[in-house]
Amino acid sequence: MPVDTLEARAAALLGNAAGAAAAVEQAARRREAVEPDDLDELGGLLTFPAEKELYYRVETQVLLGQGATGTATGAAAEQAVAAFSDPDAPFWAFGDEAGARCNLAVVHLHDELDGTVDALRPVLDLPPGQRNRGIVVSAQHVHRALGHSPARTSHLARDFREEITQYAPTTPPAAALPR
Repeated sequence: MPVDTLEARAAALLGNAAGAAAAVEQAARRREAVEPDDLDELGGLLTFPAEKELYYRVETQVLLGQGATGTATGAAAEQAVAAFSDPDAPFWAFGDEAGARCNLAVVHLHDELDGTVDALRPVLDLPPGQRNRGIVVSAQHVHRALGHSPARTSHLARDFREEITQYAPTTPPAAALPR
């Protein structure tokens, strides 16, 4: 399933809607065929919970420009944010929560700029040490989508785009290796 959902996101990034849809369907078929056993309770890095699959599916649809609030994608984006809003959940990761919030922010661009700001605010408020590359790229996706939105000329949209522009990790550059 992880491979299928990663394939779906990659296809979406390339604009291949048919390939993305096929990969999402394959992931769903494989999820249905899974028969959990006692080893699944161990968890770990190779565990791929349904919540993460939902997040990746929503991201695939968002990357393809599909979805608005009031649609199936909008509802799934809300569900993904809700799933990743509990830091005590066994599958929780701050990067997945941030990514889900960025997807929801783009979904809200179809209807309401305030919803976009509300969805992205927790991401922009992350401490600089948590602003990893994946989170910054997700925030930049919101920035690009906002630039193509009908709301792009409003003062709020311009200020928000500027804030996202300034959003970056503050990790020091890697030290050069000795010769």
